[in-house]
Amino acid sequence: MNVLGIIASGVAALFITVALAKSARRVALRPHIPNEPGGRAPRAEVLRRTGGATAVLAVGTATGVALWLGAADDAAGSVGGLLAGAGIVAVLGLVHDLKPLWTALRLGAQTAAAILVVCLAGLSPAVGVLAALWIVLVTNAFALLDHADGLLTAVGLVTAAGLLACALVGGDPALALLPTTLVAGLAGFLLHTWHPARLRLGATGAQFTGFGLAASGALILAAAPSGRAAWAALPALATVALADSALVLISRRRAARSPLRDTDDHIAHRLRRVRVTVPGAAVLTALWAAVPVATGTLVYAELLHPAFLLLPLAGTAAAVFALLRIPAYGSPRTAPPRTGSSRTASSGAAPSRTAAARRAQASGVGAAIPAAASAPGAKASAPGQGAPAARTAAGHPTVPPPPTGRPPAEAATAAAERG
Repeated sequence: MNVLGIIASGVAALFITVALAKSARRVALRPHIPNEPGGRAPRAEVLRRTGGATAVLAVGTATGVALWLGAADDAAGSVGGLLAGAGIVAVLGLVHDLKPLWTALRLGAQTAAAILVVCLAGLSPAVGVLAALWIVLVTNAFALLDHADGLLTAVGLVTAAGLLACALVGGDPALALLPTTLVAGLAGFLLHTWHPARLRLGATGAQFTGFGLAASGALILAAAPSGRAAWAALPALATVALADSALVLISRRRAARSPLRDTDDHIAHRLRRVRVTVPGAAVLTALWAAVPVATGTLVYAELLHPAFLLLPLAGTAAAVFALLRIPAYGSPRTAPPRTGSSRTASSGAAPSRTAAARRAQASGVGAAIPAAASAPGAKASAPGQGAPAARTAAGHPTVPPPPTGRPPAEAATAAAERG
């Protein structure tokens, strides 16, 4: 293993990520980018959503060049298969960012990429099956963390640092190549995805990050010496990602919701409901992830007894229980119930008021023109025409008095006296 080559690949990944992300951010924030025709999303929004491709290109380029230069000649097949599998899921994520794909198709492609990794690593069939299942599970668990600005980037950075330490302490140190470039790439991308995020990892960067972390952990576990407690230490590095998945599944099961329908019920969403800011949620989750990562790394280095892993596990279980008590789904808006008496009262009040108004109007009209019905020679109004003008007993039409503000009955009496 060429240690200097691995360090150089990390530095290269950092500078490439910073350069590509800065260029993509400048293009995405350009104000005169027009919208796509046909009701499609604006190009600027597409660039922000697929911003994780810059980190993928940087990490993939730096790792590929290091492999070509022989930086990981001791485990070139394992690292090459790891990089190839991560590239497959990254391309799948890019397609999903542009046009959503079926869940079965994504799981099938992730399984094929995991099988490619375990085959090129030369694992036995039994270990290979377990490793492939672990890779697919942890990949999707980490991808689900991409629900808040900077959350997955911060947690992935902490987890990759723990994998890097485990790879350097024992097992095959050549497997430290991808964790090194991941640490550098996520660190360079963190400033752009921090709240308010100018670029997002999207499905491209989220699936690439999750697959790289899961596959690296599986290969480090398989290459660990038999005396080390790697079977207990390395799974602890994915504690927060698995806790978020468990939180979501339990919550949706209780609410009778579909487990595949994404909604605002993840860790950061619940922290936001208790007045935690978006950056605060990312920092708290990263600190939460740092506890099991540090504990697992110390156990892997044989500096702590494996029993100490029960402490972060118990703390994580308590945190999930506490987060479940925070309501995640708003109650549906329904109309207030109406009893039978209220319906009867409300339905009877309107007709009574209408009838009273009609009677008052009719009495007012009758009092205003008392001579119209009894005057001799009065003609009936034709259908569709207005009421005839009021006339006196002699047959002369009456002249309506000027408005005096008096009631209609008094006005009609005064008009009759004048007539």
